[in-house]
Amino acid sequence: MPVLADTLSPYDNVEIVHSDILEADVKQMFADKLENYKDVMVVANLPYYVTTPILLKLLMDRLPIRGMVVMMQKEVADRITAKPGTKAYGSLSIAIQYYMKAEVAMIVPKAVFMPQPNVESAVIKLTRHEEPPVHVIDEDFLFQVSRGSFVQRRKTIINNLQSSLPNGKQKKDLILQSLEKVGINPTRRGETLTIEEFGRLADELYPHFH
Repeated sequence: MPVLADTLSPYDNVEIVHSDILEADVKQMFADKLENYKDVMVVANLPYYVTTPILLKLLMDRLPIRGMVVMMQKEVADRITAKPGTKAYGSLSIAIQYYMKAEVAMIVPKAVFMPQPNVESAVIKLTRHEEPPVHVIDEDFLFQVSRGSFVQRRKTIINNLQSSLPNGKQKKDLILQSLEKVGINPTRRGETLTIEEFGRLADELYPHFH
């Protein structure tokens, strides 16, 4: 903090808030400091070991952010920007891409860091959708269904949902009926489903689990 205070002393348009972002009330901070700003971007070199919790907090708190340009471990960037049917695609891809268009802006090689890390890095650009790719009854339930579909990647979606949804084994027939109604073969794996398919499935399952 003293170094930052010294370095930034010539600039009266910079304010440093010294806090752990995972514990801070960022929504209140936006209300207090940024209520007059209509175009907010998050720009950061994220700590690699908490990249996912930070991104999810910023998105799940429904903050008025237009987008983010952030550096992270390339492996996580691959997961965030992954398409259906790929090994990297999973519940993190769905959670981020539900809110944001995700693209890799650049790969950052290990050689540019001192000391050199063991992993490659990437800068990704996230731009908020004007409308989500699918409208659902309950966003949290959509994410519950998508997370549950990847519990064991090698298993079929029916097996994963039976295991992950409350009383799923007793409600196997209802899950099968829901899959059938939205045209999803129960033998498919979660990684083959698009966000739109997960959205339709979540809405069909919703009455049976609430």
